[in-house]
Amino acid sequence: MKKMIVTVALAVIIVASVLSWRTGSEVKPEETTPVIQLEQETPVQLLFPTNRYPETAKHIQDAVENGHPATCTIDRDGADENRKLSLRGIETKKGYDRDEWPMAMCAEGGEGADIEYISPSDNRGAGSWVGNQLEEYPDGTLVEFIFE
Repeated sequence: MKKMIVTVALAVIIVASVLSWRTGSEVKPEETTPVIQLEQETPVQLLFPTNRYPETAKHIQDAVENGHPATCTIDRDGADENRKLSLRGIETKKGYDRDEWPMAMCAEGGEGADIEYISPSDNRGAGSWVGNQLEEYPDGTLVEFIFE
């Protein structure tokens, strides 16, 4: 009886493995599903506090002036991959963070993002602030950054 149970269990494992392999159900990290922008009449406007995070604000404004979008489509699941792509080949610098625009949490982020070295307190404070302001909005929400 034990031999039959082991044989059946092995058969189930083999069949499941073959089906998984044949259907290509394994998802590779670079094959993530793109986020779909939600239908919105107008973007959510985020009033960014330039007085609290001046380096980040200046970086975003400079990047927008150089052709990057002033809007961001929230894509939290894509943040790690976007960060990896945007910072690839950009050396770290002691005492500084590498700030990205569009942010890694934006579908527009990733390869080709504008990178600026800024102080860690400004960068991390701004990132935390933005995350807290947008936590109630789902992925796919379009956000426009407005500067005071």
